[in-house]
Amino acid sequence: MTTQSLNIVILAAGKGTRMQSLMPKVLHKLAGKALLQHVIDAAKQLNPSKIIVVYGYGGNAVPEAFAHENIVWVEQKEQLGTGHAVQQAAPHLDQDATTLILLGDVPLLSRTSCETLLNKTKALGLLTVNKANPTGYGRIVRNAQTSIEAIVEHKDATEQQRQITEVNTGIIAANNQHLKAWLAQLSNNNAQGEYYLTDIVALAVKDGHQVAAEVTNDESSVEGVNSKADLSGLERVYQMRYATALMNAGATLQDPFRIDVRGDLKIGKDVEIDVGCVFEGEVTLADKVKVGPYCVIKNSTIGSGTEIAAYTHIEQAHVNAGCKLGPYARLRPGAQIADHAHIGNFVEIKNSTIGDGSKVNHLSYVGDAVVGKNVNIGAGTITCNYDGANKFKTIIEDNAFIGSDTQLVAPVTIGEGATIAAGSTITRDAPAGQLTFCRAKEQKSIANWKRPVKKSK
Repeated sequence: MTTQSLNIVILAAGKGTRMQSLMPKVLHKLAGKALLQHVIDAAKQLNPSKIIVVYGYGGNAVPEAFAHENIVWVEQKEQLGTGHAVQQAAPHLDQDATTLILLGDVPLLSRTSCETLLNKTKALGLLTVNKANPTGYGRIVRNAQTSIEAIVEHKDATEQQRQITEVNTGIIAANNQHLKAWLAQLSNNNAQGEYYLTDIVALAVKDGHQVAAEVTNDESSVEGVNSKADLSGLERVYQMRYATALMNAGATLQDPFRIDVRGDLKIGKDVEIDVGCVFEGEVTLADKVKVGPYCVIKNSTIGSGTEIAAYTHIEQAHVNAGCKLGPYARLRPGAQIADHAHIGNFVEIKNSTIGDGSKVNHLSYVGDAVVGKNVNIGAGTITCNYDGANKFKTIIEDNAFIGSDTQLVAPVTIGEGATIAAGSTITRDAPAGQLTFCRAKEQKSIANWKRPVKKSK
């Protein structure tokens, strides 16, 4: 670049009629992240002095969705074309800067292409691409010396111009002093009755400026989303690229076409991932982790050598080394699983610590509990942590054995080395090293009993 600073304008005002949705197009998600967020993230990589987003359809829904971002928001109340959109942003452009104009529905934008374009741009620069089927796109018109003379929109193009395969991507770089002057000269005298940003090309040529161009070979990186089919197609491009990166980092994927990463997946060496797995948010898989088919892991860390069997769901949990999880296990937020623990089929762990070598292998619920080392929890065990209004903690100390079909009614402590007989309902602390059982011989009902009410804090 020849200027001292960079402004980025992102056009995100369109409705996206072909999406057949009440939601603004740029809020639809690709890989778990809004289309506009992908573009904002790419823009931030270019270190601009400011990012300006032009919004319109949906009112404040778009800026409210990105309240966490340092963005200059500009409303385009009437959608009168791309030129009109940039005109709304013009008062916010720095006089001595270059502006890069991006599109809020082009999520796979290449940082390298943008940097190359900016480095080539003096007055005006275009990012272009050759398409086998250019129908609907603005054509890049060059003269006999191959210099760019204009961009002609498809509806305004002659039959000869429609044979041109080099098309405008909508990504444009311009010196702000020139850009502001060209914006002031735009007219809506065309088939659409809109103010085309692309008309600044002819204005630049008229002023004697050479229009720079960067022709990208990565068509997906400049592909826009106009329909749910477009969104689905780019989703698979994104996921295949991510899968390739994982394999290049050493992961074994049973089928790279059947993995979905909706966030950031970090892996160690010799990680194996079976088909149909979904990773959301920030996920870390350490060395030699094996993930079985159709697992969902969200915002969690999995320690080395842990094996996760099919259909296991893990969210906001931490699992240490050498564990065995599933199949059909569920670790909910706050679950912390220590080394070599086993969490088996149809077991749910919530906000609980499971100690080294402990096992909860079958059909059990452990919530709001601290489980020590080498504890065995039998099938059908429930920590009754909720009285309908308040939650309480269960403590199971080291080497305890909990028999099948046991209910531990919190708050309660099971002492070290204690054994709880199968079928017991434990309502008081069980002493260490002893057998405790509680089996009712008859059924009773209590009249006028009232449920607990939530205590004020």
